[in-house]
Amino acid sequence: MIPTLLIIYFFIWRPQIIGVARSFFNMKGYNKAEFIGLKNYARVLSDPDFVRMIWNSVQYVLWSIVIGFVPPVILAVFINELRRGKGFFRVALYLPGIVPGIVAMLLWKMIYVPDQYGLLNMALTKLGIPAQQFLNSPHLVIPCIILMLTWNGFGGSVLYFYTALQSTSTELYEAAIIDGAGMRARLWHVTIPHISGVILLNLVQQIINIFQISDVVMTMTGGGPNNASLSVGYQIYKLGFFQNRVGESLALGTVTFILLMAATMFYFKLNRRIEENY
Repeated sequence: MIPTLLIIYFFIWRPQIIGVARSFFNMKGYNKAEFIGLKNYARVLSDPDFVRMIWNSVQYVLWSIVIGFVPPVILAVFINELRRGKGFFRVALYLPGIVPGIVAMLLWKMIYVPDQYGLLNMALTKLGIPAQQFLNSPHLVIPCIILMLTWNGFGGSVLYFYTALQSTSTELYEAAIIDGAGMRARLWHVTIPHISGVILLNLVQQIINIFQISDVVMTMTGGGPNNASLSVGYQIYKLGFFQNRVGESLALGTVTFILLMAATMFYFKLNRRIEENY
């Protein structure tokens, strides 16, 4: 286990500890200058964009749950109930996942072109719906970004939940069928209790990953329009690499780490209760 622990230390623990320690210093480039205490945190928390980007990140998480978390669970259950064609659906759903991330971002950016030549607007026009602004609209930009992420990772999520369903004892399903339980009853009394831990773990992982979203925002919108899609992760990147405000970037990263650590601790506590009940 020593090589693994060394990798974890040098690439995860050590950078995080150094980042927290240097967030209390005035940074000259990436070197420490004088100790300034909580001034970097005060600047971050008093930034007019702070509340906006936190709310944006919360919206990213909420939309990802609605669009990218619940549907894969439902579809995995339906595929598990199929008698034929399971292999076809598993392959077909996973195909978008093999598209490289940057290619998917640029592809969907072209799909979302706001004029009449955009692919999605062309389809909407054929249906009699006016052309939409999509990535240029403050109200549509976050759902559009999450839709792209969902398309790219949907198949992997479905297979993840499908694998968890395969581990459920078939004897329980057979007993439920003998007792006259329909699909809904089997889902509620057999399936969900036995994959609840997997669902919860995946939910927390998705919240952590989406809350730190940055590369998609940078590629598709640059945080626009008017910071409507600005995320915490992208703001950390901008402060550290574009605006030479490294101390504030580290402070914002530490705040994000604390928030996500709280979410992780909540997961462990909730998962322990689930394991005790089942």
